[in-house]
Amino acid sequence: MNGHEEVVRILLRHSNVNPQHADSEDKTPLSMAAVSGHEGVVKILLERNDVDLDAADIYGGTPLWWAGVKGHEGVVRVLLGQGKVNPQQRDEDGETPLSAAARMGHIGVAKILLERNDVDPNTVDNYYVTPLLWATWGRNLELMKIILERNDLDPNIVPKYFVTPLLWAAFSGCGEVVRVLLGQSRVNPQGADNCGRTPLSWAAAKGHDGVVRMLLERNDVDPDLADEDGRTPLSFAAEIGHVEVVGILLGQNNVNPNTGDKRSRTPLWWAARYGRAGVVRMLLERSHLNQAIFAPICDEDGQSC
Repeated sequence: MNGHEEVVRILLRHSNVNPQHADSEDKTPLSMAAVSGHEGVVKILLERNDVDLDAADIYGGTPLWWAGVKGHEGVVRVLLGQGKVNPQQRDEDGETPLSAAARMGHIGVAKILLERNDVDPNTVDNYYVTPLLWATWGRNLELMKIILERNDLDPNIVPKYFVTPLLWAAFSGCGEVVRVLLGQSRVNPQGADNCGRTPLSWAAAKGHDGVVRMLLERNDVDPDLADEDGRTPLSFAAEIGHVEVVGILLGQNNVNPNTGDKRSRTPLWWAARYGRAGVVRMLLERSHLNQAIFAPICDEDGQSC
């Protein structure tokens, strides 16, 4: 644990010293050295035939997992150089060494692991998070680019909670992250969540006009695509009162300002309902707006604005 190489060598010369003897958390000397980043001690222990390279502690963490989560690149290289280490072994949370490194933002470790064909970049942990999603959450652009270089990466994996990297970036308004993701031809710019809401829908609802513009620059993004409730990006922007976003969407030729959702509530209905005066003015100024639709301004339950 403290990196005293000569003491380790002396102790290992004695036949009654067990190099696998673990502490109360089942961490072996190899795990201790890996946690602390003592590359020299790791090499000494690996000279032995009776040291288990994949011995897991009570948390499921192996020496490689610990080296990954701590960012010890040298130890990771040494362990992987043995050819006997399982780089996909998971801890109790389902994290592989790559997932752990991505969660902690350790670019060097992630790069080393991604150079191997037996490391799966699409692994989903017990919390339904992929390495790419961890990098996205951390807004780590360099790490994202490294992961995206893998040809077998699927950037559109929809885990249990339906949060893809692009959906999260659009929701959060992370323009640089969105730009990196949209720069990948494999990324689906219209990949929706479990309610059918697209990245554009979320960006519009949150008022992220920069992200909205970026998405609308794409020819494969439908600016009027409705979710499962029939609500369009314009509907969400109108409800919250994001004047800038409403203006951007109204500038799109294929956005219909008269579209009602499944309860007949139009963008004007939503804007009027929540007192978004600026948006109401913008909608009423549209020369092709069918005001007859809005005259009573009632939804299917008869509720007016």
